Amino acid sequence: MSSPTPKAPSNGANDSDSWSPSSWRSKPVAQPVIYPDETKLKGVLEKIQKLPPLVSPGEIERLRHQLAQVQNNQAFLLHAGDCAESFEACTQENISNKIGLILSFSLILVWGARMPIVRIGRIAGQYAKPRSSPTEKVKVEDGTVKEVPSFRLSPNDREPDPQRLLSAYFYSTTTLNYVRSLLASGFASLNNPRDWSLNHVRSPALRNEFETISNGLADAIDFCRTIGAEPSFVGGAAFERGGAHGVLSDVDLYTSHEGLMLDYEEALTRYLPIPASVLAAQANRNQDPVAIAAAYNTSAHFLWVGDRTRQLTGAHIEYFRGIRNPIGVKVGPSMKPEELVQLLDVVNPAREDGKITLITRYGADKIDAHLAGHIEAVQSSGHPVIWVCDPMHGNGLKTRHFSTIVSEVTSCLRIHTECGSRLGGISLEFTGELNEEGFSVTECLGGSMELSEEQLGLRYQPPRSLVYHNGPIPAVGLETHQPAETLLAMPPSLPSHIEDALHSPLDINVVNLKAPARSSRHFTPPSLPFCRSPYINRPFLQKSRS
Repeated sequence: MSSPTPKAPSNGANDSDSWSPSSWRSKPVAQPVIYPDETKLKGVLEKIQKLPPLVSPGEIERLRHQLAQVQNNQAFLLHAGDCAESFEACTQENISNKIGLILSFSLILVWGARMPIVRIGRIAGQYAKPRSSPTEKVKVEDGTVKEVPSFRLSPNDREPDPQRLLSAYFYSTTTLNYVRSLLASGFASLNNPRDWSLNHVRSPALRNEFETISNGLADAIDFCRTIGAEPSFVGGAAFERGGAHGVLSDVDLYTSHEGLMLDYEEALTRYLPIPASVLAAQANRNQDPVAIAAAYNTSAHFLWVGDRTRQLTGAHIEYFRGIRNPIGVKVGPSMKPEELVQLLDVVNPAREDGKITLITRYGADKIDAHLAGHIEAVQSSGHPVIWVCDPMHGNGLKTRHFSTIVSEVTSCLRIHTECGSRLGGISLEFTGELNEEGFSVTECLGGSMELSEEQLGLRYQPPRSLVYHNGPIPAVGLETHQPAETLLAMPPSLPSHIEDALHSPLDINVVNLKAPARSSRHFTPPSLPFCRSPYINRPFLQKSRS
């Protein structure tokens, strides 16, 4: 690297810990990608090392500060976007739709919770992501079935090629550049929430629910103008007419991805100066002095380590423990409570606020057996963390049933309340991609698209969105990995309050979060009688009064 290595890591690691961006290479690597041409790989990584960062230390530190607010009950975290990005899907329409969905979802949360939302997109970095299994069986052009590496590419083009890492960098840069330009030019303005991609919402009831929020917001803004609120508050002149950014037009949207490809992450890890304001704030709080530079992963603002790669003695935890970025850790049923505390000791020894987000992904049928034990272990340890619910990855293999997703979220809220804890955010997979007929990813049955079983084959892709389904689904061929009906298990019978939740305004969604409506009743879980908002449980989000 061009910048000097600081003598002491600024993430709180002990002086005796010899960490560097490459120290992970001495540890066993889970889910490795084996490149047949090591010389070519080395050449590509050297190119990436010389390319500019995608994000800056100032942006990363700003996110750390905002996540500390989430941790202290002053904000709520929305983590959302695609499971993986593809080169061919990097288009103006797809990116605009995806950002529109994130903004729409966050508007619902802001309106229901009356609380700031920290937005982190799964975007501009998911291009270099392999699948969970190293290989899979697919049907190739001649009709034969063969085993190939499980990258998200054509079955006939699966040999790992280092050049794709370089392509991933440039596609991520292009995506991020367009996202920045959208947000800087007023796309996120609360004066225009109807511009945020409602094209795929065919349900009149869903459109009406979202427009009710939009109209209420417009009335509030008009009221502020009427009473003479400052122009900077209500937006003032339009951006295109020389107006300044205001609180109604400016939002922060951060990028994230799973840190799987450690070669790529190392190449984009740079020792850069810690912003002076951060150092000054630490001095004012009488914190121990830190190095004036730190190892920032400049490929994204936020990275997470997966449930399959979080081994205490593995390469991924070794890498993650040294970067200054805020990081997420997926926590599943296989994580023992004492192991979770040991992991926190490794990745956040200084116990810094806003550093660690625990993303739980148990599955609706396992959350009751594991979450409370994990919460109690962390509480006893004194480690500061943000708890986030991922209701996607524990519920099904290639497809998910909508009811189990709702079940895990509501169970998560209940268990945190029972443990005296707080759910600080939610992590969802959804996509804004549409085909020529106006359909989004077609493993989602039902939802706001009202997709039927006969339409499943229109655009089936590896799942990245929520699934509502109430019957057998047709086979979809080996190229989509497995016959779909073998991968979707019908959920068990659900408690009545979960069934009610499926058909309530909790499901309001412009992002495929809607089951066929049977009732307009608001959802208040019996175990949470103080739930005052149909969209989110306010007391979980309210600032502590103690």
